[in-house]
Amino acid sequence: MKEFLVELTTTVPEGTDPTEVDRRRAAEAARAKQLASTGHLVRLWRPVGELRSIGVWRADDEADLREKVLGTLPLWPWMTAVVTAVQSHPNDPGPTGRTA
Repeated sequence: MKEFLVELTTTVPEGTDPTEVDRRRAAEAARAKQLASTGHLVRLWRPVGELRSIGVWRADDEADLREKVLGTLPLWPWMTAVVTAVQSHPNDPGPTGRTA
């Protein structure tokens, strides 16, 4: 699988019932756990004070990522995504055993 750096911004449509927002957010958390267990979601961060996410995701290619991975997220219809394919850098120190 290839790796992608993905920046996701979610914008809830005006007038959306808060119950629907809560339902989708709960379903989003469950789906993220599933995608992590299958190796598609590698890491996910939220910039401090912002309502967007930046993550490392894996898929066969960008089309697969958008259709079969990100497209399965319950909040996907409300998201915009910036996808960048990445590869290892020769100077990458690799996993450091971090806990955070």
